[in-house]
Amino acid sequence: MSINNSGLMPMTNMINNILNEVNKAVIGKEDITLKVLMAIIAGGHILIDDIPGVGKTTMAMTFSKALGLQHNRMQFTPDVLPTDITGFSVFNQSTGKFEYKTGVAVCNLFLADEINRTSSKTQSALLEIMEEKKITADGKSYNLPAPYIVIATQNPVGSVGTQMLPESQLDRFMIKLSMGYPSHEAEIDIIKKKKTENTNNTIQVADANKIISLQNIVESIYVDDRIYDYMVRLADATRKHPMIKLGLSPRGTISLCAMSKAAALVNGRNYVIPDDVKMIFTDVAAHRIVPENKARLSGMTSEKVTAEIIRNVPLPKLQNLGDAK
Repeated sequence: MSINNSGLMPMTNMINNILNEVNKAVIGKEDITLKVLMAIIAGGHILIDDIPGVGKTTMAMTFSKALGLQHNRMQFTPDVLPTDITGFSVFNQSTGKFEYKTGVAVCNLFLADEINRTSSKTQSALLEIMEEKKITADGKSYNLPAPYIVIATQNPVGSVGTQMLPESQLDRFMIKLSMGYPSHEAEIDIIKKKKTENTNNTIQVADANKIISLQNIVESIYVDDRIYDYMVRLADATRKHPMIKLGLSPRGTISLCAMSKAAALVNGRNYVIPDDVKMIFTDVAAHRIVPENKARLSGMTSEKVTAEIIRNVPLPKLQNLGDAK
């Protein structure tokens, strides 16, 4: 599928309608809701790492309603089992056959609340589903509904009873975001709206088929070879940086490309420019790289390293990129 810039107008209107609806409930975090929607239309999963009470769950639930997607939510605790996620087979005495009972992850949008508070075995079961988008139970495979999106949250404060995700599993999330505290003005608006409005009255402005259409459009966004080269040079810079032990994986570079295409679409273009890549590089890369011990001791976080790489890696020389397709 290919589409010209003028043909993108209905899609960008739909994107704006979704964001307007979500931002009624999630106040003062327009940059975060934009990147979450970009990850959704790029076909990825989202990890939100933040303290309690800043609106992580509200945002996920509001997205599910605005997008018209079947959603489930699970509060992860140490006693959650893999079969709670995947489902299991039970014997039906009346039919003499085993019947599959679906797990909580069978939906379009699954909110995995505090994923770091469950066992590593349960985490692995969910992350396998995220990668394969199907469930295997008792030797049989069941495809998950499309689109399939996981928004997982984890609380970085308090390590008692937690199983932090290893790097190989963090790599399954297309982006990692932190919402942070609201601004002074936004917090006033939150308090006022809490008194006067029910923020759960979200209006549906899309459906599963429209989200799939957006995902197909994202896949068709044009990427010039010089942009591909720029993405790989950024990834290579993480692998060669003296403060990084483990750099960006090829899966990470693929996610960088997908998110860059989504950035182009939300900006009304059918081609990627360097600013699209720069906009989302840290969100895609920071959780995938492992700093050296000396970086931790010097206060050099993954986010600071990626920001440094963006500054130092030369931009591609592009002229009339929109005409190069």
